[in-house]
Amino acid sequence: MLRATNIQNASLVLDSDLVFIAERNVAPDQLLRPGDIVVATSSGSKHLVGKSGQLHANWRGSFGAFCATVRPRTSIHPRYLALFFQAPAFWRQITKKAVGVNINNLRRGDLESLELPLPPLAVQASIVAEVERQLSRLDDAVASLKRVRANLECYKTAVLRAAVQGCLVPNQAELTGGQSPGFESGMNLLARALEERRRTWTGKGEYQEPSQPDTRELPPLPEGWAWARLDAVAELKGGITVDKKRSDPTARPVPYLRVANVHRGYLDMDEVKEIQASAAEINELRLQLGDILFNEGGDRDKLGRGWIWEGQVSECIHQNHVFRARPYSPDVSGKLISWWGNTFGKDYFLREGKQTTNLASINMTKLSAFPVPIPPPAEQRRIVAEVDRCLSFVNEAQHATDANLGRASVLRSTLLGRAFSVAGH
Repeated sequence: MLRATNIQNASLVLDSDLVFIAERNVAPDQLLRPGDIVVATSSGSKHLVGKSGQLHANWRGSFGAFCATVRPRTSIHPRYLALFFQAPAFWRQITKKAVGVNINNLRRGDLESLELPLPPLAVQASIVAEVERQLSRLDDAVASLKRVRANLECYKTAVLRAAVQGCLVPNQAELTGGQSPGFESGMNLLARALEERRRTWTGKGEYQEPSQPDTRELPPLPEGWAWARLDAVAELKGGITVDKKRSDPTARPVPYLRVANVHRGYLDMDEVKEIQASAAEINELRLQLGDILFNEGGDRDKLGRGWIWEGQVSECIHQNHVFRARPYSPDVSGKLISWWGNTFGKDYFLREGKQTTNLASINMTKLSAFPVPIPPPAEQRRIVAEVDRCLSFVNEAQHATDANLGRASVLRSTLLGRAFSVAGH
């Protein structure tokens, strides 16, 4: 039995996400036939109501209660009608008809009262042939653009993996034939970070040195690099509890970051919500330049993903499902740690996180023990500069690709609009 989720990109998904029912409960005329158009008639999202896909070959199945089937009569070309269901003229009518307080619905009468230009069958066939020819060319172009986008993602991943393994730029020994005078290794930098950790310690109980990280599952490091637990080089902090009631007289609204804002390699600031927080909470949780953010979890793809705070707004805090790691030394690159977390770190978070059927989460203890590579400071700077250079090219190419995909979508709508405008005359 097909549901609205089986209608994707004007096509029917017939080989996955199916629900099965007893055949005796399906009337013969409810079995789908080639040429039938399955339409989504109810959804919590208004833009999904009216999406449709056509069955092109024999397939033994039916459709669910939140869908309807339109079966073309012999006087209409089946593909002509299916193309109309993708055209602007159809969507203008659907937008007016779809009603509902929380659920948007199309009634049978709404579908039956749709108006469309209906030329002779031979003209319908010629319109279908020309539209299909043009759409085929457009679909080929879109497929090429999507391949470009996929290749750019592969290149980006390769750059980041090379960067955090020390394979992207020459190390100090390769540049000078050995470690030059004044060279500071990753181990020296780690020692400085630990010294600052001891000096600024405000935790509960007596100070304890962090243990050595477990590196058995990790790749070997280049000369001059060191392994460290995340809590050895950065102070970790949980965020504000959203559902807590606050009566503090100093409380005021302040922007805060949610899991939805924190992505792999960037922060989405399109929708930043505010929360009432006390002056003490704001002072404790205010983000600073270079802070590293990690998601606690949710969906498995969100587990541990993150990026650094780059001062997008003047004052911002974070919720309790987003962890903050603040490096003890400015020579510990937050970008490099975040790139490590978004590549090799995914395996660690999935292995150490708490798993349920569809959800996953990582706690502060596991995040504290997260092993991170610490390159020499000079090498970190070269790595970051080279990655930024490579990713600027990737981002520019991605923006151009996305813009062309947007143009393709507009062109598709324009083509269908013209086709049924011609048919009406």
